[in-house]
Amino acid sequence: MEAGEGFGEHPHRDAEIFSYVIDGELEHKDSMGNGRVIQAGDLQYISAGRGVFHSEFNPSATKSVHFLQIWLKPRMGGGEPRYAEKAMGQAAKANDLTLLFASEPRDGAVGIRADADIYFGKLDVGKQLTHHSAPGHAQWLHVIDGEVSVASETLKSGSGGKY
Repeated sequence: MEAGEGFGEHPHRDAEIFSYVIDGELEHKDSMGNGRVIQAGDLQYISAGRGVFHSEFNPSATKSVHFLQIWLKPRMGGGEPRYAEKAMGQAAKANDLTLLFASEPRDGAVGIRADADIYFGKLDVGKQLTHHSAPGHAQWLHVIDGEVSVASETLKSGSGGKY
């Protein structure tokens, strides 16, 4: 998103929305009373529940913001909207996965309304990582920066796939 641009107030319902700021800053405001500038390396979670209005805006007059937004369908519709943040910065475990959001809160993860676990991984060049999902669950891998080989396929920055 270019400097000074954004998405004005708009509604969502029955969606689990995760935003990760890769570079720059993203200003968030919502109808639950939350308002903050999310910094690079930080994550934000909104469970829209029965309905929420929010806006996203790049507060910088000169620098663009690069962020990743993931949407999941909740286990069931309705409920009170919810909001949470996670500061990652440089705190991500090297060559491992850090659990950020989970269908059941555990290991410091924020509880979400979707049947999913969301991890953040940071691998050094040449390192390998194995992750086994729960029975009956698929895995989605999204590469933010760099290149990763998985299941005989190479994913590059900005790409992802289901495994």
